[in-house]
Amino acid sequence: MRSNFNRPALVRQLAGFLPEGAPALTDAPRQDLAERLGQWLNVADAITLSSAHPSIAAVGARAAQQPGRAPTAAANTLQTELDRVRTVLARSITTRDPKHRPDANDLDTEFALFHQRYQDQQRRMEMSVDALREHVRQTLAKGESRLAQLAALDAVMDQMLGGREQRLLAGLPAYLKARFKALRQAAAASDTPDDLRWLQGFEAELEQTLLAELEHRLQPVVGMIEALEV
Repeated sequence: MRSNFNRPALVRQLAGFLPEGAPALTDAPRQDLAERLGQWLNVADAITLSSAHPSIAAVGARAAQQPGRAPTAAANTLQTELDRVRTVLARSITTRDPKHRPDANDLDTEFALFHQRYQDQQRRMEMSVDALREHVRQTLAKGESRLAQLAALDAVMDQMLGGREQRLLAGLPAYLKARFKALRQAAAASDTPDDLRWLQGFEAELEQTLLAELEHRLQPVVGMIEALEV
């Protein structure tokens, strides 16, 4: 129970889609943060990161020579913007088409609609969260030395790791496809194969997965805003 509690919400959600007896998502040998990042970075990335250290230090030195905005005021403003973006995206994720009626005889089309919906929401999240993250970085860059350095570091890490992260997130619909298939097979083997309540349950799981992905995408933004309050 403690292991499951400590997992990120997105990992817990995906783990629930695995068939019984399948290896858990966290069954891989435990590694520290440096080892895990090492698997994501090639030699060129390592050189880029090493080269970034002097420039990040220079950013901090320049910031120290200029008056910055009041951290509390900036944090409150950014927190309001974060709450707005989170609310708008969450509402979009959970909004369903009231006119749609699923067809029990064409479940392949039903999944295709779900798949398209998931990808549309991913694109919407990517655009909104990336814009917010850049805005937060620009705000921190105008603050004191440590905040300006954090903004510069986040920009470098986003450049190096963002592409890999997007490729991994693009693979999430494959988990949903496996879940859809398992629920469909279980329903077909039941005494009421035409009962589509399982489809409603799947839609709720899809929305919960998107909401968990939203929180994952917002983590760098949340972290930078919290740094303003320290």
